[in-house]
Amino acid sequence: MKTIIGILVAATLFVTGSNVEAQNQKEEAVTLDLSHIGFAVRDLEKTASFFIDTLGWRKAGERPDYPAIFVSNGSMFVTLWRVENPETAVAFDRRKNVGLHHMAITVRDLDALNALHEKFKQTDGVVVEFAPEFLGNGPTTHMMIREPSGLRLEFIVPANRIK
Repeated sequence: MKTIIGILVAATLFVTGSNVEAQNQKEEAVTLDLSHIGFAVRDLEKTASFFIDTLGWRKAGERPDYPAIFVSNGSMFVTLWRVENPETAVAFDRRKNVGLHHMAITVRDLDALNALHEKFKQTDGVVVEFAPEFLGNGPTTHMMIREPSGLRLEFIVPANRIK
């Protein structure tokens, strides 16, 4: 775990340093921001409800024929697509499958992170992998959950948001 945390911290520093370096060179990468992320989910309605009712996002649209529901918090946009056959869908194993390991979502502050943790413990279908804890030596604090369809979501309060 310490090795993984070290890699995450190093990657964060690399990305931050790269952004500063790119700004100093006044060169812009061809790619800019994350436009949206799309998840294939087992239970479209429960996963959409998790984002909308539990996290307070809004429904931005849907395609019943696909079927898909689109959700947003105003700055992030997520597409949720129901797998063809939910009963036979294979759950993702982060140690064995190539794919999205997790999505990390920045949280406003520690009070909000702790409130989310309490809410998640009471939300049907949510599995808390670990409660709020320091990332490495802190003060950055995070927690990891699996929402009702099994997607791994990290909720993180960066050091600059901790008073």
